[in-house]
Amino acid sequence: MTDELHNLRVNSDRMLDAFNELSQIGATGAALTGEAVSKRDGGVNRPTFSEAHLAARQWFREQIEKAGLEFRTDGAGNHSAVLASAGRVGGGFRYAENATQPSPPYRDQTLLLGSHLDSVPNGGRFDGALGVMAALEVLRTIKDAGLRPRLNLEAIDFTDEEGTLVGLLGSSALAGHLRHEILQNPRGGREALLEGMERASLSDESMLSAARSKDSLAGYLELHIEQGKRLERAGIDIGIVSAIVGIWSYRLSFLGRADHAGTTTMDERRDASLGASAFTLSAREIVMNDFPNCVLNIGDMEFTPGAFNIVAARVDVSLEFRSPDEEEFQRLAVSLLERAKQEARRFGLELRAESLGRHSPSLMSEKIQHALADACNNLGLSHVPLISGAGHDGQSLADICPVGMIFVPSVDGASHSPREYTEWEDCVNGANVLLQAALMLGM
Repeated sequence: MTDELHNLRVNSDRMLDAFNELSQIGATGAALTGEAVSKRDGGVNRPTFSEAHLAARQWFREQIEKAGLEFRTDGAGNHSAVLASAGRVGGGFRYAENATQPSPPYRDQTLLLGSHLDSVPNGGRFDGALGVMAALEVLRTIKDAGLRPRLNLEAIDFTDEEGTLVGLLGSSALAGHLRHEILQNPRGGREALLEGMERASLSDESMLSAARSKDSLAGYLELHIEQGKRLERAGIDIGIVSAIVGIWSYRLSFLGRADHAGTTTMDERRDASLGASAFTLSAREIVMNDFPNCVLNIGDMEFTPGAFNIVAARVDVSLEFRSPDEEEFQRLAVSLLERAKQEARRFGLELRAESLGRHSPSLMSEKIQHALADACNNLGLSHVPLISGAGHDGQSLADICPVGMIFVPSVDGASHSPREYTEWEDCVNGANVLLQAALMLGM
């Protein structure tokens, strides 16, 4: 790259202003007061297709149009800003009028940059939102510099990354991985999905129409907070993601028999709570003893009938587990389901296991990892390879285009909480790495 490109930096103040404006939409805690980002308490509540989420998307559209960028949305509700390549000027895309750089050879492909604006319930204001704001700022910066990219550049806000309704919904739809049966049996429930799609003026048919061809995508870059303590503890500026863990979720139903809690002796009961509880404890031991690189979570149990004086006839368990390795991923699934069957038999119960979604472990592009490392070196930032223990939209795209992710430090590793916080200097560092990598790959 030329010295002009090497020296290009994002507008930190402009990005901060946009980030703080966005943080007010669905704000909770201290964020409600309009305090600056330096305040470490206060998050957002923007579950997918909630009033706050739809308001955030409308605000995003307004920012795109104010910046003179092309706004796009698709059948999955993904929202995007587009900066057309030099070869597409005059072909239906607006472009910087002050562009003076000679037109480079171009490909009619798109380099995606982005993340998501939805949040978990009562989550933090950095998760996802930082990546979208940084992507928008990268396009603004390149446009303001009058540069003509070789590739179309697109800053995208994906729908329902957090899984309120489906999980990685928008990115899966774009990648062509979304299927009709997933929409019929989503992890958040079919009724909730239908209500949400109605609010967003979407449908099953539109969702399934959002797929893009593999040939149209040159790659995907995402800036994200680490959501862990590794970078902070090591005092390192940037994490370059080498892989994203696979995530598998199940609903396990332990089925017994309802009885009077006072008159049924302990040895006569078919108590569904015993199977569910025993499995919860033994599943933890399986992971800790035999799968040290994996994690497991049981985030919800629903008891039926759910009364003090009735033996539980049914307990539905929400199970999720993660692994960075496909072979290990499969072995863990077999071990957990076999243990669930054993615990059900032990207490005279029936077990039903329903898979609610599976995302395989995803390797990041070596080419993009090298570009990110070069960007860090050019910026004088320390960096280290990291495996992501959290799921991200990039894993939906990893089999159709090169994918790369940038992590910046999370204070105390806090995430999915109003305590979530990253120093603004670290946010800007990450945005400049994103910018420099986009210039290397897209110009």
